[in-house]
Amino acid sequence: MMDDNDPQQALLSGEQLIYSITIPLSTSIILANLIIILGIAWNRQLHNTPNYFFLSLLVADLCTGVALPFIPLMGLNRELTFDSCMVAHIFPNFLFLAFLFNLVMVHYERYICIVDPLHYNNLWMHRSFPLALLAVWAPPLLFASLPGFGWNNWTASDWNSCCTSSQSTNCSINETCCSYRRVFPNAFIYLEVYGLVLPAILIIAGMTGRVLWITRGQLKDICRLHRSVERGSQASDREQRLNLRYTRCVVAVSLTFLACWVPYLIYMHVCIAFLLRDARWSSNTHIVLSCTGIGSMAVVPLVLGLANRQYTDPASKLLRKLRYRWRQRMQQSEEVEV
Repeated sequence: MMDDNDPQQALLSGEQLIYSITIPLSTSIILANLIIILGIAWNRQLHNTPNYFFLSLLVADLCTGVALPFIPLMGLNRELTFDSCMVAHIFPNFLFLAFLFNLVMVHYERYICIVDPLHYNNLWMHRSFPLALLAVWAPPLLFASLPGFGWNNWTASDWNSCCTSSQSTNCSINETCCSYRRVFPNAFIYLEVYGLVLPAILIIAGMTGRVLWITRGQLKDICRLHRSVERGSQASDREQRLNLRYTRCVVAVSLTFLACWVPYLIYMHVCIAFLLRDARWSSNTHIVLSCTGIGSMAVVPLVLGLANRQYTDPASKLLRKLRYRWRQRMQQSEEVEV
């Protein structure tokens, strides 16, 4: 029997914990994205530029779902060559950043539609869609590839911290110790977190709050006009229904933000805090936080897509047909038995 402190056993237990959390979540994300993508592809009325942006976001989210089991693995020290180590860290990071850029683009496109509807059709994104698509995929690829072009710590002389905390059996061989600290320098991590990720989240939150504020103002104007027509001072049933609908919208947006963004923000700042202190912490804690944080953020496009009935109508019709055929077969089998 292997000792509990055996490095290889610790590595296997960490990988098993990652797969047990991420595989069900990744499967759900992939299937949900495929349903929405097929719904957009089958409905020709949805073949327009705004839905093409959302389709790009769904593809990025689908790729993030595929890479989800590999993202927490970056927190483990493993035996990999230089090329394999770079690919194992750069490619998931690129997919994550591309997902974030696409999410900002979709929110910005819908934000302009509400804030400035007169100039909505004249947006540069609509006039040059390939350029906009390049703007949300090329910069993440370039930034994520910087460690592969030389901005890394692979040739650093002191890697005792990697060996002492590693789960690798041959960590004494410097070329095989693959750690995120060797791939991503501290400056690169700070730049990505506080220069790209956190500003993107704040921009999305700001645009969402601005849209809710504008919606509240328009709702007040509607209620004021309604009262002037009805010549009454008290709120009617229609006004109460409008206020209730707005309240539900605010609650839904708030719960979505709390459920999807807060776990990732907690994970991000906890990782930065331990990175600043250069402290080692429980790998299980890191695995759970990374899986839940990144997985919850990948659910945001699914919330936007599943809330639109136009995207889910083909899947709903298919399910109704399958249910109808299954009931017919059951009825026929019962008649035969009788």
